[in-house]
Amino acid sequence: IKQVPLISVSGEGKVKVAPDQVGISVSVETRGNNSAEVKKQNDEKIDAVIKYIKKANIAKEDYQTQRVSLNPQYDYEKKKTTFYATQTIQILLKDLNKYDELMEGLVSSGVNSIGNIEFKSSKMELHKSEARKLAMKDAKAKAEDYMSVTTQKVGTIFNVTDATQAYYPRPVYAAMEMKSFDGAGARETLAIGEIEIVVNVNVSYTISNN
Repeated sequence: IKQVPLISVSGEGKVKVAPDQVGISVSVETRGNNSAEVKKQNDEKIDAVIKYIKKANIAKEDYQTQRVSLNPQYDYEKKKTTFYATQTIQILLKDLNKYDELMEGLVSSGVNSIGNIEFKSSKMELHKSEARKLAMKDAKAKAEDYMSVTTQKVGTIFNVTDATQAYYPRPVYAAMEMKSFDGAGARETLAIGEIEIVVNVNVSYTISNN
């Protein structure tokens, strides 16, 4: 079997865009000595949070709750068990101008823990497509650079492998400041930068003598 002469290179495509959406994970945590009472309190607080979310005109398809977790923790020194109940709500906010107001309202309605904040673009697939094209162009340019010092040329594509790692885009320049949840003046501010979409490919080209 005749071996096909190949040149293998990697390519990277980057697209920077301003996010227009943000995914927010918030939780309500309660604790106490009676498991049933802790669960009840947690449900009541979550109900109040959901009512606020509806009042804030967040579409039904843009938020969802997760099952409550109820875990015991035994204190060997005090010889008593404390129960911790936690329930999380995932929210997709499509108007970043309402971020501060929403966060304040969530805290006031009972949220006492804020988890992952993920910045997104409503045109993410379009930007990913552009990044893929840039990655392929980058790979071709590299291959041509390598072959430019020889008498041979880059031929046709022999193999393409997507080497992009799964990731959640974050702002390139972003700053968040969280003040204490204690007191009515709790506030979170957000400075939005850009999110960077990165695509990596490995490409093999045949080598042509023509």
